[in-house]
Amino acid sequence: MVRCVKGAVLDVAVDIRKGSPTYGQHVAVELTEDNHRQFFVPRGFAHGFAVLSETAVFQYKCDNFYHPEADGGISIVDDSLGIDWKIDAEKALLSEKDTKHVLLEDFDSPFDINVDLYPEFK
Repeated sequence: MVRCVKGAVLDVAVDIRKGSPTYGQHVAVELTEDNHRQFFVPRGFAHGFAVLSETAVFQYKCDNFYHPEADGGISIVDDSLGIDWKIDAEKALLSEKDTKHVLLEDFDSPFDINVDLYPEFK
């Protein structure tokens, strides 16, 4: 679950579950301090956001601890995703880690539509 506490962001989730009929499709929602929206990003979806305001404070609520070995990503300049980031991607300020992300076609997703992503809730 994510939300923007201060400022405004465009928040995006991309289905990266192998075998999913919606693989590679995305949902985008604007989160602002004024609209108070929250956005649920389930397991099996890549997540990213673009800051639309001068600055932003962003909050995550996760269902597990951070595992650096599981941290990966897809490039924001992947045109196959069809995402309108509402900013100039060429001028975006990215972390060093984010500049190394690959295109979706080169991404080896650890998620599969046929595998239960929430076994602990059975």
